[in-house]
Amino acid sequence: MNPINVFKLKGLLDRFKANHPKVPMFFKAVAGSVQEGSVIEIKVVSPDNKSIITNFKVNTEDIALVKELKDIV
Repeated sequence: MNPINVFKLKGLLDRFKANHPKVPMFFKAVAGSVQEGSVIEIKVVSPDNKSIITNFKVNTEDIALVKELKDIV
């Protein structure tokens, strides 16, 4: 990965954390309980109150990806 892009990504993540401080706190709280077989559900509600929901079951590759991302940022 290009080092310049890593610095850009770090800056974007820092800004996101500042704008949405509850999100990193949430991920820290659940980090120990998410394991292979866990189901993660994501719901987005638009301003006109329409919902889109999806979910996925966490697998071994997902766990490895998260560990790699932690090392980058």
